[in-house]
Amino acid sequence: MAETNVAIEQHLDTEAAEVTGADTHAAVEHHAEPMFLGFAPPVAVVSASMIVLLAILAWKGVPKLVAGGLDAKIAEIKAQLAEAKSLRAEAEALRKEYADKIANAEKDAAAMLEHARHEAQALIAKAEKDTAETIARREKMAQDKIAAAELAAVTDLRNQAATAATAAARRLIAANHSEAADRTLVDQAIAGI
Repeated sequence: MAETNVAIEQHLDTEAAEVTGADTHAAVEHHAEPMFLGFAPPVAVVSASMIVLLAILAWKGVPKLVAGGLDAKIAEIKAQLAEAKSLRAEAEALRKEYADKIANAEKDAAAMLEHARHEAQALIAKAEKDTAETIARREKMAQDKIAAAELAAVTDLRNQAATAATAAARRLIAANHSEAADRTLVDQAIAGI
């Protein structure tokens, strides 16, 4: 039986070698490739299907539709780019305008600050001048009041002195002169004329 088993194994090896076309001692084993409907390999079937699909797509005008869609998309992108360029130009113009406004505002602020300084200095000078004039006017008024008070005091003293002198003269005349003395004085005055 051992001989029968060895003979069967050799027969199987020989059949396998004939089917695969390989040596019984070869290490590489070949498999049978599947066939579509028994006559075409799968690569040919896929290639033919692709050719038929592409022909149907060309016949139905799909390339024109795709090209039209791509052209529309390109036109849309170009419009967006043009709009972006115009927006960028507007943004640049606005940036320049605001930069100019900021520069002008800074110049105006500096000019206003300088003007305020000049006005403050002018106000200080005017206040100092007005203060000096007010002080001088008040000094003059005080001096005038003092002079008027002095004049009033001197006039009052003169009046009082005149009144006192008149009263004293009356008393002296009344005490020293009599009627006869008055006649003598009158006669002397008349004779002197």
